Formats: sequence, C-alpha cells, structure tokens
Amino acid sequence: MAVARKIKTLLTVNILVFVGIILFSVYCRIQDRSQELVQIVRSADRRARSRGAKVGSLADRESILQRLDHLEEVVYNQLNGLAKPMGLVEGPGGLGQGGMAATLRDDSHESETKYEEYGYNAQLSDRISLDRSIPDYRPKKCKQMTYPDDLPQISVVFIFVNEALSVILRSVHSVVNHTPSHLLKEIILVDDNSDNVELKFNLDQYVHKRYPGLVKIVRNNKREGLIRARIQGWKAATSPVVGFFDAHVEFNIGWVEPALTRIKEDRKRIILPAIDNIKYNTFEVQQYANAAHGYNWGLWCMYIIPPQDWLDKGDESAPIRTPAMIGCSFVVDREYFGEIGLLDPGMEVYGGENIELGMRV
Repeated sequence: MAVARKIKTLLTVNILVFVGIILFSVYCRIQDRSQELVQIVRSADRRARSRGAKVGSLADRESILQRLDHLEEVVYNQLNGLAKPMGLVEGPGGLGQGGMAATLRDDSHESETKYEEYGYNAQLSDRISLDRSIPDYRPKKCKQMTYPDDLPQISVVFIFVNEALSVILRSVHSVVNHTPSHLLKEIILVDDNSDNVELKFNLDQYVHKRYPGLVKIVRNNKREGLIRARIQGWKAATSPVVGFFDAHVEFNIGWVEPALTRIKEDRKRIILPAIDNIKYNTFEVQQYANAAHGYNWGLWCMYIIPPQDWLDKGDESAPIRTPAMIGCSFVVDREYFGEIGLLDPGMEVYGGENIELGMRV
C-alpha cells in the first residue's frame, strides 16, 4: 500500500510539473503574441495619427490658402479704396497689360485737352493699371546672371512738375514691384512747384497710406528746374547709392542688381540703365536697340552706335562704355556724386547735364 501510494504521488507530481510546463509555455507564447499585438496596434495607431496629421495638414493648408485669398481680396479692396476715388486702377489685368498698345473708345474733348496739357494720353494712362506688366526685353544672358548678396541699398529719386498723377504713381509702383525690398531704401518724389491740385493732397494721402515710411515727398517753394530739383533729391537721399529718374518711367525685373554690382566693383562709375520707349499715345512699350550715348559739335546728346570693340565681343549683356549720358535715368554712388560736384546748379538750358556729367566723370 505504501509503495502504491508513493507511485501515485510521483505520477501526480509529474503530471502537475508537465501541466505547469505546458501552461508556462502557453503563457510565454501569449505574452509574445500580446507584445506583437501591442506593436501592431501602436503601429496602426501611428499610421492612423500620421494619416490624420496629413489630413489635418492638408485641411490646415486649405484653410490658410482660403484665408490668404480672402486677405488678398481685402488688400485689393483696400488698395482700390485708395485708387478708385482718384479714378485710378490697381492690380493685375486691364488695359495695356504686357506693354501692349491700349486705346479708349471715348475719344473726347477732355482727352484732347489732356494731350495738350501733358504731351501724352493722360486720360488713357488713368485707365491703365498702376501695376501693369511689361515685356522683359533683357538679353538671354542677363536673365541667367547671378549677383552678390551684399549689394548696397538705393534711393530712387523722381523729379516731376505737373505730370499726370497716374503716370507718377505707375513709376512708383513699378520700382516697388521690381526692386528687391532689401535693396530699396526709399523713394523720393521731388515736386518742382507743380500747380496741379491733384499732385498735392491726393498724392500725399495716397503714397503715405499705400507705402508708409517708404516714400518721401520734397516740395520746392518755387520752380527750380530739373538740375536743382535733382540736387534737392540727392540731399534728401540717405542710402549709399542714388538713382535719378524722370517720373514717367516703368521699371522691369532685374533692373537694379547689375547697376548696384557695377558700382560695388567701382564707386566711380555712373550707370545708365538701358531705356526702351513708352509710346505717348497708346502706352505701348517698344524695345530700343542697344546704344551708346554721344554728342555732336552743338553739344547735343544723342544715341550712337556702340563702339566697335563692344560689338566685336558679341555679348549683349556686357556694359557699354559711353562718353555722355541721357539724363532721364542714371545711378551713382551718393558720396562720389558729391565729390565730383554734383551737377551745375546754375544750368538753365535743357540737356546740358547730358554732356556736363560725362565730362565730370
């Protein structure tokens, strides 16, 4: 009986041990499987969150774009809120886009009167957007050029007397639209004692609201003439480089970088940007051929064929050394301009500065 009891006890213990081993093995497998399931669940959760994030990101992006569209609409409404009361147009589209010729259906007596007053179709100008696009006539190589990052800033000076308001503002808009903001220090409008009423309050109110802190207006108390008005603009300028322009111009993309680069290389250079033509009656932009500036025995400045050594290079993007200048647009180091005596303030006759500045340089 004792032996049988011992055998029964051993069998029971063995069975319990065997069952315990099986249960432990099953437990381990369940643990492993549960870890796998946890990993799978976590991975699925991450993927779900990622998809949710992407969906959220896309939703956020759409929301941002919608808000930007709305903001753009608000901005243009605000801008046109400034321009419309003056009968002017801002923003893309409309007459004259791409520098194309524009016409008006109503060729009224008012239009003829404005022709006589301004020498161009001012009524048409009022219907053309201040932000219109114009063709890029630069040589192909110019479009591929790169320029230093540390170029000096420029002050752009516009001289005017009794210009059409839309023409002045289009000059301002085009220089802002086509000059990198970090290079454009300020715009200086020199009013040489205009008697046109809209060039007083309307101009002041518009530029101060549209371009706060960027545009300065200098007003002469008496008619000084082009040369002394330019000197007033130079006195008001605060940046290292100054550009002088008539107030009936339109700037194109990439106009300032090559000019500033040339002056950065040698501060004793005066740079004359290439000039195309805006037709006085249709405001069509017409390309001019590359030219140098010379003068005849009567000391009258004129366009001349570029020097033969420039032509031999076959590189239209190369600068042209020239003995004279067309005074309606030039860029100069501000301090150097002072060192050479600026322009002769006693000059009274139109066109003399074209020769004088070439001789000074």
